[in-house]
Amino acid sequence: LQEWGLGDDLAGLERFSMTAVECLAPHVAAIKPQSAFFERFGSRGIAVLERVIADSRAAGAQVILDVKRGDIGSTSQAYADAYLDPSSSLAVDAVTVSPYLGFGSLDPFIDTARRFGGGLFVLALTSNKEGPEVQHARTESGATVAGAMLGHVRRLNAEAQPMGSFGAVVGATIGETGEALDIGGPLLVPGYGAQGGSVADIARIFGPAARFALPSSSRGLLRHGPDVARLAAAVRRAADEVAAL
Repeated sequence: LQEWGLGDDLAGLERFSMTAVECLAPHVAAIKPQSAFFERFGSRGIAVLERVIADSRAAGAQVILDVKRGDIGSTSQAYADAYLDPSSSLAVDAVTVSPYLGFGSLDPFIDTARRFGGGLFVLALTSNKEGPEVQHARTESGATVAGAMLGHVRRLNAEAQPMGSFGAVVGATIGETGEALDIGGPLLVPGYGAQGGSVADIARIFGPAARFALPSSSRGLLRHGPDVARLAAAVRRAADEVAAL
């Protein structure tokens, strides 16, 4: 917001968000709004998020809502209903979820996604530096926690052709990994662009699974705004770059 000369208030967020949707949605496969930046303004912020979702989908982009929800039982079901049931004003195509209360805690999300044709991106190998403390830990079987999560997702996609709707979050900045990243579903790849990850990094880290990668760039693209023409041009350049994966 500051780079665009906008105030850190609801009006600034609304102008920023709707300009970004106007420039991005016609040219990208998916828009990934971060729910927290809207939630901080309460119901008025949620109303802006609803517009972002509706306008993005109307322009032809899928919407992945970055919420990283993870809970158990009825609470998990309520989150799933909020984001994946088409009757909700916050309904999107896919959401990010955390499996670290146990993969079984995601069952309500999985069932609801299947019922309504939605998707999930399960946190696995994230791009933040604190992630390895949990994700690289070893289970009783000897697999890493991240590897176990990837295995669960792979099983969900086992019968899907050409690919399933259950994906994983794997960062472009994780460096070399011994994990099997071909999960039969999409891979949401943060860390591309401003955080230092490149197309070459994605090709090296993901190998044959790179064809399933959906690189995510926020700051790397949005810094070209608020000029609409510059921002749209930057989006087209990035789309051409990742199309080679």
